[in-house]
Amino acid sequence: MLSSVPSENTVIVADLEAGIGTLTRLPDQAVDVTLIVTEPTPRSIDVAKRAALVAAERAQGRVLIVANKVADPEDEARIYEAFPEAEIVIVPADPVINDADRRGVSPIDIDSESPAVRVLSGLSQTIGLFSGETLPG
Repeated sequence: MLSSVPSENTVIVADLEAGIGTLTRLPDQAVDVTLIVTEPTPRSIDVAKRAALVAAERAQGRVLIVANKVADPEDEARIYEAFPEAEIVIVPADPVINDADRRGVSPIDIDSESPAVRVLSGLSQTIGLFSGETLPG
């Protein structure tokens, strides 16, 4: 898929399967930013650490850890301890996300000011999309 996309001025956001398989199959330097989503559980952190290593080894651009469902300071500390040198975005546990999932709607349509929605809405600016910034490439 990525090999057929023009390389200039193209933004693709892809939700890939869990794990590191897709990263190992991408050509080196195929992407500008790799978002690695993890939860603050040992198993999820382990997979995210391996994904971050593969992304760095294959020069898959800027690596950003998105810590999802962070419920308390202990969860947050676990993430920062696991990724001490990484750029991290913390997405707090938020009942609005679960409510939206049950209703089959977007969380922003339920509460655009909920904590998780605010963080996720700001993620595009964090990675430089839609802010006028040009991504490296």
